[in-house]
Order: sequence, then C-alpha cells, then structure tokens
Amino acid sequence: MAIEIERKFLVDEKLLPAAGEKISMVQAYLQADPERTVRVRLTNESAFITIKGKLVGFSRKEYEYAIPADDARELIELAIYPPVEKVRHLIWFDGRKWEIDFFTGANQGLVLAELELSDEDEQVDLPPWIKTEVTGQVKYHNSYLSQHPYLEWK
Repeated sequence: MAIEIERKFLVDEKLLPAAGEKISMVQAYLQADPERTVRVRLTNESAFITIKGKLVGFSRKEYEYAIPADDARELIELAIYPPVEKVRHLIWFDGRKWEIDFFTGANQGLVLAELELSDEDEQVDLPPWIKTEVTGQVKYHNSYLSQHPYLEWK
C-alpha cells in the first residue's frame, strides 16, 4: 500500500533562496470529496493520474501512475472544476527536498511549501522562510483551490 505523509506550510517569499529546479504544472480533478480525490497532473516533462484517500493526520493512501501526456490533456477536459496551475520550485534545506508551489491563474499570490516525510513523528527543522503550518487545513488542498480559488478568498 502506498502512503503519502506530507506537511504543508505558508511561505515568506522574501526569505526564499533561489530555486534549483522549476516545474510548471497543471492539475485537474476528476473526483474531489473528503473521502478521495482523483487527479490528473501534466508537467512540462510528464503526466500522471493520482488517486488519494482520506487524510488522517499527515497521512493518506496515494496511488500515482504515469500516463501519456495526450491522455492527460484529454482527461483535464473532463475535470469537474477548473484546473489548478502552479510553478513548483525545488529547494534543498537541511538535507531535505522542499517543494515550493507558486500558484498562478485564479490562485495567484498563494505560495505553499510541501515536505514529504517517511514517518508522521519525523522531526523537521523548519527553514527561516516558513511562516505558518497549514497541514490538514482543507482550504489549502489543491482540490479545494480548484473549487474555491485563492483570489476569491479576499
């Protein structure tokens, strides 16, 4: 069984170091409810379909499979909500890979950091550019952002 253990944080952009790799992404949801999500993600290099279970603590079941990019484009057209667009910056801090998502389009202005862990009890030294932990707050889930864009929050 595949398990994703992930924490999310709001970021102070002014304190971020330069990113190593940057990946543009479009992701759309074919199913999005509290029990499960089915997502299609298309990047400049690859495409995936991902099924995620209900979040319990920092963890949830996750199954991800590579698919052809043309299939991903067609599946995005079937999405139940508008796609979420972002540019992911990969930054290493204290030996860990942090994924910093700069949202664009309807979620412009939102910047979130994600860190995948191997255990929920794993201790993490937070970088100085972390502001607030938002792990488990549904409004910061990408599936929620597809339905309730960040620009509409204000």
